Order: sequence, then structure tokens, then C-alpha cells
Amino acid sequence: MSEAGHTERFAVSAESESETKTVVEAREFAFVVDEPSSLGGTNDGPNPVEYLIGAWAGCLNVVVHTVGEERGIDLENVSIDIEGDLDPRKFLGIDEDPRAGYQEIDVRIEVESDADEEALEALAAEVEQRCPVGDNIENPTPTNVAIEAA
Repeated sequence: MSEAGHTERFAVSAESESETKTVVEAREFAFVVDEPSSLGGTNDGPNPVEYLIGAWAGCLNVVVHTVGEERGIDLENVSIDIEGDLDPRKFLGIDEDPRAGYQEIDVRIEVESDADEEALEALAAEVEQRCPVGDNIENPTPTNVAIEAA
């Protein structure tokens, strides 16, 4: 916990099964991360950047419902589409110039609601501000990566 006692730590552990396939454990759950065949993988699961935007979709769903309820907006259905363009040349060591991550990400949230356009715009603005995964995507987060001998 932080000095103010307001943070919660989340963690995963992972084991490599091949050059492209990883099994990740989070709490009592396990999931496979793999690359598509076109990138040398076995296509046994979504790849890391698909999980990233999938995690964002999951987070947006929670936040849309939470903020909608707080604002008294009845949401009958929420549908989220996220897509982005990624240039793999840096990751593959072909070119140093392009960014390794997504060049841009587009998010579209469609809701069934009788709320007016103004209420939905305010909902969207607050959801974007309060979504933890979106915050990590949109803003720099300090990281520390270390490789150690086993």
C-alpha cells in the first residue's frame, strides 16, 4: 500500500513456452499470449498488443457502467471497438525510426440509452479521465525492466 494507503498492487507471473508463446498467471487465472502465424507464432492466443487493447476495452466497460450509474444514465447495452495501427519494423530490428507501439488507437463506444447527446458527451469525457488502463496508455508510466540470471 502507498503511504496514504490508497493503492492496490496487481501482479502477474509468466512462463515462456516457446519463442512466441507465453502462459501468464493472474490471481487464479491463466491465459496464453502468442503471436499470429504471420509473425512467427503458433496463433494459440491473442498477441501482447491485442491483450493491451482488450484490457482497455474491459476497463472501459467497467468505467462506462460505473460512471453511467453515478450520473443516472441507464445503459441497456455497451459495445466497444478498439483498433490501432502498429508498425512492427522496430520490434523486428529492421528500422530504428518507427515507434515500437501503436501509432494511434481509435476507440468507439456504442451505448443503447435514452440519454441525450450532451449527457453522453459528458459521460465519455469522464470515462476517458477515470479509466486506469486508458490512463496508462495515454500517459507515460515509470517502468523498471531488469534481466537477471536464474
